[in-house]
Amino acid sequence: MEEAERIELTVDAVAPGGHCVARVDGQVVFVRHALPGERVRAEVTELHKGFARADAVEILQASPDRVEPPCPYAKPGRCGGCDLQHVAPAAQLAWKTDVVREQLVRLGRLTDAEVDALGVTVEALPGGPLGWRSRVRYAVDAAGRAGLLKHRSHEVVPIDRCLIAHPAIQELPVLGARWPDAEAVETVASTGGDVSVATVTEGVATAVSGPQAVREVAAGRDWELPAAGFWQVHPAAADTLVTAVLDLLDPRPGESAWDLYGGAGLFAAALAGRVGPDARVTLVESSAQGVAAARENLADLAGVEVVAARVETALARRRITGPVDLVVLDPPRSGAGAAVVRDVIAAGPRAVAYVACDPAAFARDVRTFTAAGWRLTALRGYDLFPMTQHVELVGLFRPPAG
Repeated sequence: MEEAERIELTVDAVAPGGHCVARVDGQVVFVRHALPGERVRAEVTELHKGFARADAVEILQASPDRVEPPCPYAKPGRCGGCDLQHVAPAAQLAWKTDVVREQLVRLGRLTDAEVDALGVTVEALPGGPLGWRSRVRYAVDAAGRAGLLKHRSHEVVPIDRCLIAHPAIQELPVLGARWPDAEAVETVASTGGDVSVATVTEGVATAVSGPQAVREVAAGRDWELPAAGFWQVHPAAADTLVTAVLDLLDPRPGESAWDLYGGAGLFAAALAGRVGPDARVTLVESSAQGVAAARENLADLAGVEVVAARVETALARRRITGPVDLVVLDPPRSGAGAAVVRDVIAAGPRAVAYVACDPAAFARDVRTFTAAGWRLTALRGYDLFPMTQHVELVGLFRPPAG
């Protein structure tokens, strides 16, 4: 097998990363733009020790779940932003559910029966699979044209429209303009109705149009944060996640809580509303921008303390100390990690809600919880990123009985 070689193969199960698995002469091939059960002609794009990567460039026997991608750039060799535009919407949910299950068994070391008992499925959010992305960062090529990157590449693909972008972003004159001095163009369409554009040069953002601070609406509150600050990119995501966390944790008046990796304070505010003004809610965030946003947006909540620190540092150096009743973990894509999980367990909460954007990292942390005798008692999946391989999870962990 050689790079650029075209081979015929039969596609097997889905795999993380928007691929399906196939085997050719005993070698594993991860195939994009394919579906389980299909017979395809694939072009080899990368060779590695023990496996290869390939793009399905011709479909010889199609799956009934295959559809024509609505975007002309969502094809081999073009934009790498969407992994699953060739998959029917209902099948995308099943695809992501299968990936979550596989990761829980392979990395989380749960049994098939334990995963079955969780009844995990991935639910769609309101609004459909297109026009949802409220924050889009366009890369800029050497000619000053804005576009998106190829899969696993720094090469910019100039485009005329991104169909998963929010309609207000699609209407901006970003893609028809030239940006000779910029390395990227960042666009925002907030849930509060603000639309903002900024250029990025040598890592520094400069406002072009719209407000530099945007308003978001979630959890019954208005939020103000920098246009470049972190916020969930699906308009329905923040409320969906808050509802899930509160439903699973069932906070009670007077309980103490930690919001770890708390960002602007979405979960801290929701917890404070349930535990009451006399209870203690501690938010830990390392980003200076996130800390400033949390302190500004939560200033009316007397029981909330914002700690500016890395979570692992705050726990290890006892900048926050247990006991605590409830914990929300919302780590970055790399996960919380074993040290943080063990320190959370040591604080003695009655329940932990874990918000995860990567099934593999989540599964590794599941293994740490279960090794300590804790149980994953509930798990919900949400399609916060339609047309892509990404999925959001909210899991509930409880300590050993007694």
